[in-house]
Amino acid sequence: MPAFPLSALRLGNASGKHKGHHHARTNSVPSRNLASFVDEYRKLAIDCLKVLRIEMQLETIFHMQITRRDEEMAPFVAGVKRNYIFGGICAIAANAFMKALADMKSINLFGVQQICRNSIALEQSIPSIDSETVQQRLDRVRTSYELLNMPFEALLAFITEHENLFTTTEYTNLLKVQVPGREIPVDARDRLSEILSNR
Repeated sequence: MPAFPLSALRLGNASGKHKGHHHARTNSVPSRNLASFVDEYRKLAIDCLKVLRIEMQLETIFHMQITRRDEEMAPFVAGVKRNYIFGGICAIAANAFMKALADMKSINLFGVQQICRNSIALEQSIPSIDSETVQQRLDRVRTSYELLNMPFEALLAFITEHENLFTTTEYTNLLKVQVPGREIPVDARDRLSEILSNR
């Protein structure tokens, strides 16, 4: 015997001899319950997507293999939903790279090269339909680190031609990092401020 809700059983008993009415009324109860379950599972599916999105962002920080994760999800999660899950990774990674530069005290040529290689590997591993945006964000990261290898005068020339590429704070951060072989004059910040004051 199906496990009907108690209210439905009471309703059936009250109908007594009118068995036709009993079946007509109780048959509508499971359909209402089914609709309720469908709605609950739909909400649960949305919550799962949100959790997976956060998990992918956290795994990026710990250098997990994102491509493998995408392949594992492919049979079970539609492409549009996978794009949502992986969607915030690039922005978080780019911000992390730029924050690391802001907090950096010193770096050498090999360190810059390693960071650039890491950003390229990340770009290639991120599943995304908007690959152009991913490339632009990580190109910006690579450019900022490559500027550390420029002599000061060459750096000023670059800033003059691309003064809107980075913020004033981001350009100033480049001067704070100690790079072997690069000399920063005492009036460096004043000269930088003079260039950027015109924009």
